[in-house]
Order: sequence, then structure tokens, then C-alpha cells
Amino acid sequence: MTLSASRPETASVPTAPEASPRTGPVIALLVAAAFVVILNETIMGVALPRLMADLDITAATAQWLTTGFLLTMAVVIPLTGYLLARFPLRGVFLTAMTLFAAGTLIAALAPGFGVLLAGRVVQASGTAIMMPLLMTTVLNVVPASHRGRMMGVISIVIAVAPAVGPTVSGLILSVLDWRWMFWLVLPIALLALALGALWVRNVTETREARFDVLSVILSALGFGGLIFGLSSIGESASGHAPVPVWIPLVVGAASLVAFVARQLVLQRTDAALLDLRVFRSRAFRLAVVLVVVVMAALFGSLILLPIYLQQVLGLDTLAVGLMLLPGGILMGLIAPVVGGLFDRFGPTPLVIPGMIVAAAALWRMTTFDSATTVGWVITVHVTLNLGLGCVFTPLLTSALGSLPHALYSHGSATVGTLQQVAGAAGTALFVTLMSVGAASALQNGVDAVQATAAGVHTAFVVGAIVASAAVILAFFVRKPSEIAPGEAVLAH
Repeated sequence: MTLSASRPETASVPTAPEASPRTGPVIALLVAAAFVVILNETIMGVALPRLMADLDITAATAQWLTTGFLLTMAVVIPLTGYLLARFPLRGVFLTAMTLFAAGTLIAALAPGFGVLLAGRVVQASGTAIMMPLLMTTVLNVVPASHRGRMMGVISIVIAVAPAVGPTVSGLILSVLDWRWMFWLVLPIALLALALGALWVRNVTETREARFDVLSVILSALGFGGLIFGLSSIGESASGHAPVPVWIPLVVGAASLVAFVARQLVLQRTDAALLDLRVFRSRAFRLAVVLVVVVMAALFGSLILLPIYLQQVLGLDTLAVGLMLLPGGILMGLIAPVVGGLFDRFGPTPLVIPGMIVAAAALWRMTTFDSATTVGWVITVHVTLNLGLGCVFTPLLTSALGSLPHALYSHGSATVGTLQQVAGAAGTALFVTLMSVGAASALQNGVDAVQATAAGVHTAFVVGAIVASAAVILAFFVRKPSEIAPGEAVLAH
């Protein structure tokens, strides 16, 4: 392992962040590395039909290449609060990129499904560490007055990388074998690893931290069970769920309750695996609720639009990937601008109109049918991404900026975990509603295409209602005061 426990000499970082000349290149490297690893979260979706044919597997089996990735992320991310508090930044980064590169190589060389799935799990282990690591680094080295701009850059990773994953895989598969999805990524991962070994230094404080094995087990069962259960809902609607959906959901919920109770006890002695005192910040609570809604809408639309475009409008995978690209590019372009506006004006002038635009776009998606033009679909999708792009950065900055220095790593880990749960929940909700709506339409005697269109309508109606309710919450988001920073949250 690359990790090594640090001693007092590594814990001499000043609590008031001062940007150094090396800060820019290091953050740029972390952003680029995080973008590459997060991209792999959604890169497999378009490739599943090709993999089913090449590996002679069913759709339910092939889906594990995505579900397994999400499950691993859900299990590992809660551990990152402990890892980032206990070990030096440089060691954590090198470990994450080593795991990701190793998993990529395993997947590229995989002779069959089992080894390919193992490669995806190893990939996800490294991916899960990268986003909390990036957020914690920014919070520690970037002054509060410039955090909005930097969080805008991070939003590119969180929102744009998953959005362009299907496009990238569609382009690769149009000319190359599926293994090239991994061979083309491997040199980038190795380059990031080499540059990290040269550039990344320990710019965050470390401290002695207790590793509670029971918390790890409860976290794995809780978050893993919820993600697995939610991811299985769509398969269950199609009759392909490997186990009854209620079993992992009940196990996950019960384990999560036990996990929370355990953390409440351990945090009295600063020994929690995931310190839940982050939720004592009102700004954090409110922003996290909205982040969950936004991530559910993003991932729900990412799973539903390709189905609609292929099964209702009859487009191929490459065309679908290209159609989703403008929205992803727009989010990337506006993210730094939104971050700069946040630094000047705070979240209110951005979050309120952003949520209104996103909700309006989802309402427009409820009108999609078999006669909808491709140009209109692209326009509405771009509008949705515009609204979500105005929301991501202010919410993340408000949530994490409201926490005290000692809780940065736990706040980052909490946000990362809930993003994965929200993404799985959004995917499950949209797919299930679409399946139920389509089944109901089929019983009324319509053909398969019209039934799918009816199912898509049902899913987007519910999504639009939830987004409309979130608009109300947006009016309560405020810029966190520049506390020292927020030490009152640490009171027992």
C-alpha cells in the first residue's frame, strides 16, 4: 500500500489557507485526475449491448458492471473521512490513482465477465477516494473568498464527467473494440500517477484517528444495501432482479440506522468513521437536501433520455451520445463563471433561478413523445443542464464552507456518499416509473413504442414535481458566514 501514517511533522499546516505557487498545478492535476476516474462511472451504459454479445451474457448480468461500480463507491466513500484525517494527502492520492490504474489494466485484459467485473470494482475503489480528496484539498488550501470559483471547477467533475461518459463510450465503440474504453484511459491514469508523485505534497493536517471495524461493516451493509436495492428496482420491474428488492433495502435501512447510532456515540470522543456533526450546520443540511434532488434529477435524466431516444425515436448509440454532449459541455463552460458569481453575490441569485429553470425543463420533458424532434430534445436537455449547472457550485460551496476546519474531510465524504445514493435513487425512480407507465399503457392496447413514450412521460412528471418542490427550498439557501470556520458545530 502507498498509504503511510503521518507523524507530527506532517501536521503543521496553517489553519488559515494561503494559496502557494504550487497550489494551482496541484489542484489542476487533482481536477483532471478526478474527471478521468468519475467519467468511468457512466461509461459502460452504452457499451452493455456490445458486451452482452461479446461475452455471451444477459442484460441483467451485464448491468452489474455499472451496479458493481456504484456499490463499491457507496462502500468506500464513507471511509474517506477517516483516510483523509489519518493519512497524508500525497499517500492517499497515490493510492487512489494506483487502484484506478490497476483496475483499468485488469478490465482491459479481462478474458471474461468475472475478471472484467473485478477490474471495475478495483477502479471504483480508487474513484471513490478522489472526489472527497479533491474537495478536502480545496477547502484547506483555497481562501474562502475564492472557493466559489474553485468549487465551480469541481462541479465540472461532478456533473460533466458522468454526463459525457455515454458520449465518450459511444464515440469509442463506433470505431474500436470495447477494450479500448480502458486502453485509452490507462495512459492518462499513469500520467496522473507520475505527475502526482512529482507535484502533490502534504498540504492538509493529519491526526491520530481510530479505525472502528464495526462502523465499516455497518457502513458497507447500510449504504451498499441501499444502493444495491435501489439499483435493482429497475431490474425488478423487468423481472430480472437477482433477489427480492425488499431484502437489500431492509438490510440497508436497518444497518444504516445502526451505523448512525454508532457514529453518534463515537463522535463524542472524535472517533467516528463518518462524523455526523456536519449536520448540525443548517446551511449544510439544506444544501445537501438540494444536492440530493439535483443529483437524482441528473442521473435519472441520464438513464431515461438514452432509452427514450433509442426506443422511441429510433436513434443509434453514437447519435444518442452526441445529442447528450452539448448539455455536458455547457455545464463545463458555465461552472467557473457560476463559481465567480458565487464569490461576489452568494448562492441566492444563482440557486433560485437555477432550480426554476431545471424544474421548467423537466416539465417540458413531460411533453416528449414519438413525434418530438431531435432539435427540441437537445434544446430541453441543454436547458436542464443550464439550470443544474447554476445550482451545483453554490450548493457545494455553501454546504462545505459552513463547516469547521476539523470536519472538512467528513463533510466531503458525507456529500460524496449521498451523491451516490441520490444518483442510484434517481436512476431507480425514473426507470421504475417508466416501466410501470409503459406496462400500464401496454395493457390499454397501445404498441411498444407508444407505451415506452407513455412510461417516459410518467417518470418525468414525477421528476418535475420533485424539482418544483425543491424550488421552495432554494429560497432558504444562504452564503455561509466566514466563521472561524464554524467551530460552534463541533460542540458536543
